Amino acid sequence: MDPRVREHASVLVDWSARIEPGDDVVVSVGEGAHQLGVAVAEAIGERGANPVVTYGSDEIRASYLDAHDGEFAEDPDHELALYRNADSVLFLGGGRNTSEMADVPSETRKDYRRSRTGIREARMDTDWVSTQHPTRSLAQQAEMPYRAYRDFVYDAVLRDWKSLAAEMDRLKEILDAGDEVRLVKAETDLTMAIDGRTAVNSAASVAYDSHNLPSGEVFTAPFATEGTVLFDVPMTIDGKRVRDVRLTFEDGEVVDWSAEQGEAVVTDTIETDEGGRRLGELGIGMNRGIDRVTDNILFDEKMAETVHLALGRAYDANLPESESGNESAVHVDMLTDMSEDAELLVDGEVVQRNGRFRWEDGFADA
Repeated sequence: MDPRVREHASVLVDWSARIEPGDDVVVSVGEGAHQLGVAVAEAIGERGANPVVTYGSDEIRASYLDAHDGEFAEDPDHELALYRNADSVLFLGGGRNTSEMADVPSETRKDYRRSRTGIREARMDTDWVSTQHPTRSLAQQAEMPYRAYRDFVYDAVLRDWKSLAAEMDRLKEILDAGDEVRLVKAETDLTMAIDGRTAVNSAASVAYDSHNLPSGEVFTAPFATEGTVLFDVPMTIDGKRVRDVRLTFEDGEVVDWSAEQGEAVVTDTIETDEGGRRLGELGIGMNRGIDRVTDNILFDEKMAETVHLALGRAYDANLPESESGNESAVHVDMLTDMSEDAELLVDGEVVQRNGRFRWEDGFADA
């Protein structure tokens, strides 16, 4: 076993999930994540916690959805109980085929998601963390040799998270004090209100209200969105390729949209429910260990010099206790490149220009 697999497991269990003796932990192991699953089980055992292991297979999920006929049961008790009784849930991604769900009808996927609303909420009430093991299918999707892709993944995961957290806190403070964010670049001029929100310093740990490994972003829950945005970073959504998405917002809702490729997927997202027409997240990537697009949202959305916006559900960590925020059965991220001829402004002041923050070397010349 590559020693970095055990390092990955240690970071996940100790830094990210903060597993303690006696914790009840659900571990969902993807089809290609067996080695990471073994290392995580070992780490959990060493810490005196109690794992239940499930198999996270897109092939199995697609077979079930294809075969199912009729309405889905609402939040089946046996599945709901699993997460209601868990302290932590660890998702170890790494499938054999990144397009396995591509031919499942969109209406079936939407109906299934809506039927699992309570289960999704129960999972998100735990100290959950999602990560991915480097697999050959993910390397192929990233158009990289497998050995190079492994190096890429571990460069992103095995970071000095305390140091990165300190840097990201500078942006969090600016967003927490701000009222409005504006994005300006070619084919993009978008404003979003953020007053009353709390930004999350997503430093790959539940201690920071952060649930992804790798992470390396600061995100908040925008509202009252106005203007147009171009998402020019290609991505895969529900197993289908999507490219050059354009959204126009009025009074906080999407009123017009198009895509050079995959427009039907965008339409399905927007029309899932009322919340699918509004933004649930503004995220600003800050992980310079992620230096290229790999068509994998877990990594791509954390990449420095990008901004991502998510249609759908807002995260409770961003919201006042008295406010529920945008509710939806979906949360779909889309990315825009901020590295050239682009500015991110907070209350009219430039915070990032051409991918460089104002505290970074080269900002003045960017």
